[in-house]
Amino acid sequence: MSNYNIALNFEDGVTRFINCGPTEKVLDAAYRQQINLPMDCSDGVCGTCKCKAESGNYELNDDYIEEALTEDEADQGLVLTCQMIPQSDCVISVPAPSTMCKTGSQGFTAKVSAVTPHEGSAFELSVQVDAQVPTFLAGQYVNITVPGSEDHRSYSFSSAPGNGELSFLIRQLPNGLMSTYLTQAKVGDELRIDGPMGVFFLRNVTRPLLFLAGGTGLAPFLSMLEVLARNKETQPVHLIYGVTYDKDLVMVEALEAFKDRLPNFSYTTTVADEASTHPNKGYVTNHFQAETLNDGDVDIYLCGPPPMVDAVSKYMKEQGITPANFYYERFNPS
Repeated sequence: MSNYNIALNFEDGVTRFINCGPTEKVLDAAYRQQINLPMDCSDGVCGTCKCKAESGNYELNDDYIEEALTEDEADQGLVLTCQMIPQSDCVISVPAPSTMCKTGSQGFTAKVSAVTPHEGSAFELSVQVDAQVPTFLAGQYVNITVPGSEDHRSYSFSSAPGNGELSFLIRQLPNGLMSTYLTQAKVGDELRIDGPMGVFFLRNVTRPLLFLAGGTGLAPFLSMLEVLARNKETQPVHLIYGVTYDKDLVMVEALEAFKDRLPNFSYTTTVADEASTHPNKGYVTNHFQAETLNDGDVDIYLCGPPPMVDAVSKYMKEQGITPANFYYERFNPS
């Protein structure tokens, strides 16, 4: 029987991974690895260890009382970690900050292996990790300390979990702290990276997916698409990739390559600039299609700047679009 990887997502955005034995309870596995999940009794009586199982298969021992976990709560995916025995890799949301559980984000060092500029719009940063490759969920991000400063910037992985080389898609900003560094970065430069973090990640796929990317918000979807391709996903997946100017459309060749590996994958690119000659104009909401919305039986993932997130949310409300699930990540350029 195999051990399982359990991702613990804390409410402050920190994610920690623990290893859980085939008959081991999550609470015991966490304590064994010095992460003190909330608990009072550990006997299924108090309900203090109640968390939300976001994905994965598991069993709950019957040794708990209804006051600790009701039948309705269990049906909604709530679990008592003192009674939860995983049957697969799982993702668990913990309603407490990581500091309360006597843990925090993990840090590691990596060396720059390549910096690829994209027409003055973005950089693709690739790094090689010296030690063990960090574990993360497709869609999550890290904080990278900018060399020569004490400041960090947050970037989503564009590479998939399990790759020896990590990559990030970074918007090029005039006089930006990271942008300035990347124009002069050298192969072999050492970077301090902390993470993974974030609750924006690919869940179990049970219905069609609609991905909405704004600018370099494409990064987490490249990671997700790689995972879907590896898993030979058969559900329809459609991506709408919106940018401001023509030059901002980067990594389109990577999307084209996924069409060969994901038979049910399609994508649409759109440019907001009225002076653009791109065949598709406007914002991502201008290119919603009934077939991709699937009468609401669709999971929508959105990564983009705050105005885009607000605009899409407003549009869906006005149009009466209610997806099965709506996951989003807001990001600021700096």
